Amino acid sequence: LILIGGFVQLLAGFLAFRKYDHLGGAAFLTFSALWSSYGVTRVLSAANTEGFTAGSVAFLVLNAFLVILASSFNVVLLCLTLAMELLTVCFLLFTLENLPLPFEIVVLSVLSIICFYGAAASLTNCMFGKDLLMVGPPLLTVQSSKKDREDPLPCVCPQSHLTSGLRTIAELLNTGAVCGVPTDTVYALAASCKHPEAIEKVYRIKDRPQEKPICIFISNLEQLRAAAPPISPLLWEFMENVYPGGVGCIIRKGEWLKKLGVGAGYSRVGTQDSIMIRVPDLTVLVHLIDMTGPLAITSANPSGEVDSTHHDMVISRLGHKLEGVLCDGESDEVVASTVVNCTKIDESGITIVREGCIPAGKVMQIFESVKNR
Repeated sequence: LILIGGFVQLLAGFLAFRKYDHLGGAAFLTFSALWSSYGVTRVLSAANTEGFTAGSVAFLVLNAFLVILASSFNVVLLCLTLAMELLTVCFLLFTLENLPLPFEIVVLSVLSIICFYGAAASLTNCMFGKDLLMVGPPLLTVQSSKKDREDPLPCVCPQSHLTSGLRTIAELLNTGAVCGVPTDTVYALAASCKHPEAIEKVYRIKDRPQEKPICIFISNLEQLRAAAPPISPLLWEFMENVYPGGVGCIIRKGEWLKKLGVGAGYSRVGTQDSIMIRVPDLTVLVHLIDMTGPLAITSANPSGEVDSTHHDMVISRLGHKLEGVLCDGESDEVVASTVVNCTKIDESGITIVREGCIPAGKVMQIFESVKNR
């Protein structure tokens, strides 16, 4: 139980940092250390635990700061940090050999109830996209100064649910700009395939090595059919089963790409012989592609860093280098798409180049099913 509790808190902290929630990450990492230390002292109750007394005092002070910070988020997080403060008091009393058993039972019971409700509320609200289980408002709010509120954003940042916002980003892309856009996985940088200089700019913005190819997004598979690429029936069937969605297919490159609308950017997308094509499963992005034609796409993060899962991350990390960011809130996934090499699908099948949001096993299962049919 000690190991499981400590591991769960550690995992929660890691996931919070992945979401750029630094307060949540610091809080859960502190809770993990506290819970593990408390458990160790209970297991080693027969041993000398005086060395843990100073640690418990340090936890009391650190968690007191977390209590103040949590009061600016929501009631549930505030209650959790308060319960952890009481647990730290238990920790201190135990190291001094003066811990009343009823007090410890009450504190652990209260902590368990808060943890259970908090986890249930977080999962339920995330699954259904609305506050079905209340977590409470922040008790402390910090009013930003008028100057802070009026600080301009580094680029144009329209909302994705507004038609005018979509048109603004489409117009920017059609004039050769580079913009941040939401996808059905993580946020991406987009450039029109009609503007090779915009694709070059993507490489500079990301510090992306030139040898790494950039893929293209189209809005539907019918666009690809109209371009009449030399694709076998097996590959057509496979793509019909994975599009739209988080799977990108690498296929052989050819002049047919120009019929698709790639235009002057032909030499700057894909490699000399192949190109990765994906049909995203996100309505707003599909509408945007219908307005611009095929887009050169790559993840909206500096090379080597974690993917951007919210438009705020794109704005803060790359906004000063972009002409626009289409704001769509939290991304649907925390990892990028799965990439599949289909260039030799008829001879030797497919190979997984990168496993992403769609498990490799599921992709192979789809392929085997299509192949058997």
